[in-house]
Amino acid sequence: MDKKVLVAPLNWGLGHATRCIPIINALMHEGIEPVIASDGAALSLLKKEFPALQTRELPSYNVEYSAKRSNFKLKMLLNSPKIAHAISAEKKAIKKFIEEENFCGIISDNRMGVRHKRVPSVFITHQLTVLSGKTTSFSTKFHNKYIKKFDLCWVPDMADDPNLSGELGHPKKSSIPVTYLGPLSRFEYQVVPKKYDIMVLLSGPEPQRTLLEQKLFQEFEQSDKKIVFVRGVIEETQKMYVKNNITIHNYLIGSDLENTINSSNLIISRSGYTTVMDLAKLKKKAFFIPTPGQFEQEYLAERLTLNKLVPSCNQNDFTLKKLRDMNTYKGLRNFSTDIDYGELFHFFHSK
Repeated sequence: MDKKVLVAPLNWGLGHATRCIPIINALMHEGIEPVIASDGAALSLLKKEFPALQTRELPSYNVEYSAKRSNFKLKMLLNSPKIAHAISAEKKAIKKFIEEENFCGIISDNRMGVRHKRVPSVFITHQLTVLSGKTTSFSTKFHNKYIKKFDLCWVPDMADDPNLSGELGHPKKSSIPVTYLGPLSRFEYQVVPKKYDIMVLLSGPEPQRTLLEQKLFQEFEQSDKKIVFVRGVIEETQKMYVKNNITIHNYLIGSDLENTINSSNLIISRSGYTTVMDLAKLKKKAFFIPTPGQFEQEYLAERLTLNKLVPSCNQNDFTLKKLRDMNTYKGLRNFSTDIDYGELFHFFHSK
């Protein structure tokens, strides 16, 4: 492969990394070499998915969530200096990468400093509107200020209704050059025998990932259903054990994860946008528990519940009784998920 594209997902949960997997596969299919750049669990996951590809380490944003919903904004405000420092450090790292190697393109999934004026640079986000309560106008302007520095913005959603992101990816007014890709997912839908009644799919920053895990374990130990837990903890080796009715994995990747989701009747997870896209591709019934204080996830869960697609509730309110009305919800079906990657990558020959 003569041409190289740098693919750099944000390490904030695993969603940014996993939704880059189909892009990385498509680049290779088109004869372009992807070079992966990230940090932490996101980089570890992609190294496991693509052990033969080159990787680069980027500065960490080191974002931590509050254990209490009411403290979410304050915690994010306290994280701001670390994020600003990371963005500055990213710019220096990218400058060095470009000096050392010849890249024909850069794809940044929400890493605001990963761009270069001499290289066609794309920013991937589903948040052209950044919900933050009373400060939504400010947070949106701040985010869009960085997006405008890129040559193009890819939004992984349909351009028109029905769509998955709602006002997040479809603001009433925007001056940003946007290409709507359709939903991004690494998975393929398969009709397979059902092995599990319920799959719990965990991810996201601490301490909220652990708090939800503990709550759901307590609930499902009382159930007679056949349940599989995927904890979303990326470690050196994959581990699995069985406790009564629950099969527990520290993490799953690739076809193992795809097969487990396909063979489960119901998925319980956060309402992160990448998870929403994956479950739409796999046409699943789901129950969403948004991360407390994360406005984006709360908005997505509420919107899908109001549209009678996926039920949801707050983390503290979840009990097994919440699953009784699942049949009144349609699930995530009827969303187009085909993407013309060949046409998309023509952009990298534009400069």
